[in-house]
Amino acid sequence: MSHVLESLMYQVGQVFLIPTLVAISVLFLYALYALGAFAMAYSQRRGQAIDGASHRQRSFELLRWAHANPDASQDDLDVAAHKLLEVPRIVTRVTPMLGLVATMIPMGPALKGLSDGNLASVSENLAIAFSAVILALIAAAITYWIVSVKRRWLAEELAWLQAPARFDAHAAGRKTA
Repeated sequence: MSHVLESLMYQVGQVFLIPTLVAISVLFLYALYALGAFAMAYSQRRGQAIDGASHRQRSFELLRWAHANPDASQDDLDVAAHKLLEVPRIVTRVTPMLGLVATMIPMGPALKGLSDGNLASVSENLAIAFSAVILALIAAAITYWIVSVKRRWLAEELAWLQAPARFDAHAAGRKTA
């Protein structure tokens, strides 16, 4: 009975390898996309004065949302800020878990190949395992950095929305980063 359960668990685990690798690939591509969007937003924000026209640009997402929703409460602004960070935060947290899964799944066949003396199988499975975890960790690192900086940007925008006098001081010509 124990052998049947172990065999069933092994087979079920192997079913998840391809979906996990596909998910890691998609999340890695998303991280590269997010990095490009972040670089564009950074270049738009760098050296840009906050004034009536420029705060509507894409790089000031929360300010743009607030101007589109003038009756929004402070709680609405907080929720909007959290929504703006939701996808990259999820990617940051889920991708390393998937990397671990994609590392562990090929280890079973690799160990089985080792016991059978099939070093080619061991090599192939370990290459899959390590490649998957490397891509997952790179994707997580990219999105973690983006989330950290965007969290500061959104906090600045919330502060500007809460203190109109400070917003006016920025409109007078100060630069943001």
